[in-house]
Amino acid sequence: MNNNSILLIDPAFDPASASACNLLVKVGLDSFSYAIINKGTKQVSAVFDEQECESGAQKFAERLKTDSYLKLPYQEVKFSIHTSNTIAIPNDLYNEEELESHSQFFTEAHSGNLYSQAQNHFGFTTIFTLPKAIDKTLEEFINGKKFEQNASLLSLAEKFKETTLFLDFTVASFNVSFIKNQQVVFQQVYEVENIEEFNYYILLIINQLNIDLKETALNISGIINEGDEKYNCLLKYFSKVDFISVDTDLNQEVLDDMPAHYYSSLLALNQCV
Repeated sequence: MNNNSILLIDPAFDPASASACNLLVKVGLDSFSYAIINKGTKQVSAVFDEQECESGAQKFAERLKTDSYLKLPYQEVKFSIHTSNTIAIPNDLYNEEELESHSQFFTEAHSGNLYSQAQNHFGFTTIFTLPKAIDKTLEEFINGKKFEQNASLLSLAEKFKETTLFLDFTVASFNVSFIKNQQVVFQQVYEVENIEEFNYYILLIINQLNIDLKETALNISGIINEGDEKYNCLLKYFSKVDFISVDTDLNQEVLDDMPAHYYSSLLALNQCV
């Protein structure tokens, strides 16, 4: 482990029980984390997290070679992966046989696999590619399901009926989803070096999306704490800031010493189908 990583594991976890467990993997722009969940006992057996990576995708590729927990024969594996090549297509315009035609709108040229992910609650389908550093590698996970990075955040958002801004933080970046009238209006990820830059992006989001601060709920998750610089910055504009928790019956004792919202989006990946 280095100073930017942490591994929390139930001392009673037996790697031989992996066939009864799910592996959840979240690869961010600058972070990498995973969780092991026993399907039978509904217990979170382990959580690994590494922040401030030069590349989350590259860090994942590296740990696949050295981390024995990633190589166990799990019942199911789910990957949530940041990519710059992603586009949302309204379901009434989506045609599964024309995936390649939509790739012309990607920000980067692609030569790999195309993936699709239905967001039926919000009425669209996401089409995306994965970073080359891990796309080929994931083919070894025969039972692996691949999701775009915001999939778990959107699964948490489904229970909210009001206009809501969702922010999911790593140490050096944050993901944004803005939901209005049960529609996903905006999604983006921003890297931030300091509080001034964070303040700039928050004002940019508020102004460009014409967010009504009195009518919009703010829900946050990830690596942020009440009273820190980013939290206090948000309070300059929003009257209330709520932390997102995973509405689940999972036993999370392994995380008892950590803030409950730190790994909400990671554990919510368990709800994605």
